[in-house]
Amino acid sequence: MQPADRNHRPCPICRRFPDHAEVYLEERIDTSALNSYSFASRKEPERLCFQMVRCPTCDLVYVDSPPSQGELAKAYHSADYDSSEEANDAASSYADAFAKVLGRLAHDSALEIGTGTGVFLEKLSAIGFRHVEGIEPSTAAIAAAPEHRRPWIREGIFVEGDYAPESFDMICCFMTLEHVRDPLEVVESAIRLLRPGGAFLSVTHDYRHPVNRMLGKRSPIVDIEHMQLFSRDSIRALFAQAGYVDIEANAFTNTYALSYWHRLMPLPAGLKRPMGRVLEGLRLNGVKLSINVGNTAAAGFKPKAHA
Repeated sequence: MQPADRNHRPCPICRRFPDHAEVYLEERIDTSALNSYSFASRKEPERLCFQMVRCPTCDLVYVDSPPSQGELAKAYHSADYDSSEEANDAASSYADAFAKVLGRLAHDSALEIGTGTGVFLEKLSAIGFRHVEGIEPSTAAIAAAPEHRRPWIREGIFVEGDYAPESFDMICCFMTLEHVRDPLEVVESAIRLLRPGGAFLSVTHDYRHPVNRMLGKRSPIVDIEHMQLFSRDSIRALFAQAGYVDIEANAFTNTYALSYWHRLMPLPAGLKRPMGRVLEGLRLNGVKLSINVGNTAAAGFKPKAHA
């Protein structure tokens, strides 16, 4: 991604230009460290990033000169995929976090933006959603999906015009709003596609969570994939700007195997590798551990039509 492919942009929520913003993270790009997993989910953290600034108006941290949408689409299209176990664990955590919200909704149709292998679509089908579909840019992720899920998944990026207005009861977007150039456009498109009373659900990192504040630049959320980082205040602001009501934004626990938590640890290689061998030797790699590591489950509802 060359400088010519990067365009200066205002805050993705309030649209103010970053002359009033403060630098949050200096740019750290090492092209020799990039590989086919750099834009893949749940990878080994590289801790590379574009320069990020913080908007004092809405508390969003964002890349002020991000790659073009075309460059991002190309990167995600060609990204490799090797996180099926972690995707299954994540889907279970998300289903638990949103159980009450999902129970409030009609169960006719649902759309997932950035569906990966479609594992959350299967969760939705199991609780009674009659029609589920997902959009996913990574060909490798779709290829890794079980055969019975593939008819639910369409390859590409989310485009509002591909769907009929007011055709979904629920639209979700998990760990994806950080990755797009214009998250407000996504949530505004979603509200137009929702039926009145329908809900938009998201999971995002919370850069203000104590774990991420303590780790600073060593946090796994510092990543070249992330075009913005939300706090609970800024994700609420995003939903409100798009017109959602009854907005909720809460921390929740993720459950993953110890092997995955170990992969995320910001430790020197000389310590991390021996620790990994110990976990493997003691057969602890597959032990599941639930931790609140600073992720936010947010939900907003499209206002119901007045009689």
